[in-house]
Amino acid sequence: MDNNYSNSLDQSLTDFQQLLHQSSELIIDRYTGLDEAKAYAGFTPAEVKSWFDEPVPQQGMQNEDLLELVKSKILDPATLNIGPNMFAYVMTGGTQISVLAEMLGTSINQNVGKWHLAPVMSELEKLVIKWGAEFIGYDSQAGGVLVSGGSAANLTGLTVARNLFFEKENVREKGLFGMKPFIVYASDQVHGCIDKSIELLGIGTSNYRKIKSKADYTLDILALEKQIEDDIKNGFTPFCVIGNAGTVNTGAIDNLIQISAVAEKYKMWFHVDGAYGGLAAASDLVKDMYKGIEKADSIAIDFHKWLYQPFEAGCTLVKNPDQLRRTFYKKADYLSTDANNDGRFDFNEYHFQLSRNAKALKIWMSFKAYGAANILRMIEKDILLTKFLKDQLVKTGEFEISNDPLLSVLCFRYLGKNGFAKNDEEKLDRLNREIIPALEKDGRVFITGTTLQNQQVIRACLINHRLQEKNIDHLVKVIREVGESLNSNN
Repeated sequence: MDNNYSNSLDQSLTDFQQLLHQSSELIIDRYTGLDEAKAYAGFTPAEVKSWFDEPVPQQGMQNEDLLELVKSKILDPATLNIGPNMFAYVMTGGTQISVLAEMLGTSINQNVGKWHLAPVMSELEKLVIKWGAEFIGYDSQAGGVLVSGGSAANLTGLTVARNLFFEKENVREKGLFGMKPFIVYASDQVHGCIDKSIELLGIGTSNYRKIKSKADYTLDILALEKQIEDDIKNGFTPFCVIGNAGTVNTGAIDNLIQISAVAEKYKMWFHVDGAYGGLAAASDLVKDMYKGIEKADSIAIDFHKWLYQPFEAGCTLVKNPDQLRRTFYKKADYLSTDANNDGRFDFNEYHFQLSRNAKALKIWMSFKAYGAANILRMIEKDILLTKFLKDQLVKTGEFEISNDPLLSVLCFRYLGKNGFAKNDEEKLDRLNREIIPALEKDGRVFITGTTLQNQQVIRACLINHRLQEKNIDHLVKVIREVGESLNSNN
């Protein structure tokens, strides 16, 4: 054997301890001064690519040099999702406890596919799913599985729906070939992952009815029933109706009680997309609007949204665990050698994946460290700060509010200084279309836009436990400054 050949990739434990210490210093450095830090570094794709454009390294580098490279090219220029100047998409800041949990969990490298590969993590996953169900007022005996995020959670829920709804048709073996078309219903405000899920499941988007939403961006129940009746007359099978428990565009919450009644009347599967807003069902501020969520056959929620976890931590809930097993179980000889009767719960039998990382540890540690009451207090703070943002925008006289913020999404249009563009729709649309890239270039805050009622709007999502009123004031100040500069240059 070559005497220069190392018997493992490990360093000494002393060197590893030093490496961990140096890494923790980098984390503290990145978390220092978050209020003042730019939310977006503003480098171009070509610049970022140039930092790493090299052949595969044949020789390793020193720890200190590697960490310096990580600091300068990865941590320092990162888009600051962790900071209080992030208002785009649905980006939470993570928690300090979750940072520790991810490091600790990775150190033992558990595969939560077979119970005996990850006994504790398997039981923790079952527990945090139970806690999540209790938190939102769903059945505490519900089954569930942790997935990557809302897209995977919705896909998983709809897969269970398809396989169970057509179980009598033996759909797992026969597929959809020769079956009469069946229809999925949702409002036109539903998340785009539903379209993808319907395509992946072989249902086809031509069998997907997006019902035009009402003025408050919720599903029109009368229009839903009319469409169902029309489809029945045309020989189609109503299959599934999807309710929004907080749309990503505006935070609108569909009337889940009415949707559940329609689902029951037409014997349809009732799925709720609560990936963004579902966890807010625990709050007395908005709890009444979530009535009916407990009637859902399946629900998608994201712990990496309003439980403030780092990515990834989505979750699918169903009425009972057997529904997941009836959907996903497939016998394999190499997975059956540990068969016994001691109550082992193998997650690979309840989900598509076999190899699965341990997502539950950070969720469990967060509940234990902070308590559900404190987490709920942060959710309610986000909701109240969104109303505060609305008030601050209105006070300036330079903004037009586009939606009533029930949760933590506020859409608005910048009217220009003294509202100069208010009565010129073309100029107003152009101004609000141009202000988003201008704000990104400025970098002090990170915010994006959307389209409502065919109008270009700015969309702020407040879903970060680190947010304070001063951060909202900073957001308004920056938008006004960038907007005024943009107008003066036109």
